Amino acid sequence: MTYTNPTAEALRLLELQRELDQHNAIETYFPATGPFRRELYAKHLEFFESGATYRERAFIAANRVGKTLAGAFEMTLHLTGNYPAWWQGRRFAAPVVAWASGDSSKTTREIIQLALFGRFHEPGTGMIPREKIVRTTTKTGIADCLETIYVQHVSGGISEVGLKSYDQQREAFQGTNRHVIWLDEEPPADIYVECLLRTMVVNGQVLITATPLQGMTEVIRSFIQPAEGDQSKFFVQATWDDVPHLDAAAKTALLASIPPYQREARSKGVPQLGSGAIYQLSEADIVVRDFEIPDFWPRAYGLDVGWNKTAAIWGARDNETGVITLFSEHYMGLQQPSLHADAIKARGEWIPGVIDPASQGGSQVDGDALLNLYRRQGLKLQPAINAVEAGLYTVWQLMSSGKLKVFASLGNWLQEFRLYARDKDGKVIKANDHLMDATRYLVMSGLSLMQTKPASEREFDPIQGLHHISPDIRWMA
Repeated sequence: MTYTNPTAEALRLLELQRELDQHNAIETYFPATGPFRRELYAKHLEFFESGATYRERAFIAANRVGKTLAGAFEMTLHLTGNYPAWWQGRRFAAPVVAWASGDSSKTTREIIQLALFGRFHEPGTGMIPREKIVRTTTKTGIADCLETIYVQHVSGGISEVGLKSYDQQREAFQGTNRHVIWLDEEPPADIYVECLLRTMVVNGQVLITATPLQGMTEVIRSFIQPAEGDQSKFFVQATWDDVPHLDAAAKTALLASIPPYQREARSKGVPQLGSGAIYQLSEADIVVRDFEIPDFWPRAYGLDVGWNKTAAIWGARDNETGVITLFSEHYMGLQQPSLHADAIKARGEWIPGVIDPASQGGSQVDGDALLNLYRRQGLKLQPAINAVEAGLYTVWQLMSSGKLKVFASLGNWLQEFRLYARDKDGKVIKANDHLMDATRYLVMSGLSLMQTKPASEREFDPIQGLHHISPDIRWMA
């Protein structure tokens, strides 16, 4: 009989587990539970899921939110074919041929290679599990720099990912078809076009993960403000507030180390708009913590309708101060009016709304007027005044005077606010502005229609024996 020392065996198992963890890092990301569970990384999941629909995607994000991690994670899934059960993005059933590229050979080695492969002499310490790495080739003339990584695919075949850099110029991106191309940081426009051509025949994917330090460049603009009718692109924007791994102290320290002119880009993923920004205000001037809206504050909403995106914004007014607070948003595309109406009524069927006056024309559904269609769904709607410049000025006046605030939780509204701009000719850029339009309708036409919650719908106060109504008029009940 062989004697086994329990302590030695326990240490051996712990060392084995440490070895497995170190060389199978992908299993530790986006878990179901814990302080960094995947539900807290909503922007990352949105980026992943959009791959099922879009060939061109961009994760335009602040520094330190994990955008490169997101690119390496998805690339590894495609290379191995080992998709987790929760994955709702694009899946490849067979081995893929891919590229991953950074802006220089040095950054490709120190960021992308490290994220995928790990340390040069310790394969598997990156996202790709060590047992899946079949072999590698190295570049000549650049120390410890890989050229290609060959990866075992679950189907039995071999995937490959070539590591490139933008300083190799456009010609280096010519060649055969690619299923997946991951571009970490923004590429030059000619290289991006070349990458699109490489993925067209095989219905491949192009992924960009970038912090927009170069401002509203041609490539970034093509995602944020696409040409009219262009439905081929999708982007997600993420700020420091969208991830759980950065606490208040970390964000304060990071912000202090960033030059003022780069803070919007590095902390919010916002391209510098310069004089083109419509509302040239700091978010700190208008954003407030969410709070419970009192029943006696009158409310209304603005509604902007469209097939690709229908958006609504709800506002409530504090009659004592005159401050209007935007407290809820609806943001959904590719759905029938009945579904939008149900979501809007869920905020309170009694709340009146104002709608894009263009809705009085024909809809794409059956030629009926959308205004009447939504009214038949039970919405209390009136057509709004659509005086664009007057509306923009009125909204700006309210914001700059402290009379218009917005809940911090309204992520879609804030994303549009950050990118709302004019073009070089001074015209408002009509892209990703649905909630901005809805806000304009609300301010121009909805404030006079605001109503308070009916007494029958207010919570009963067992102490006072009264419904929650204004303290100033409770004595009359």
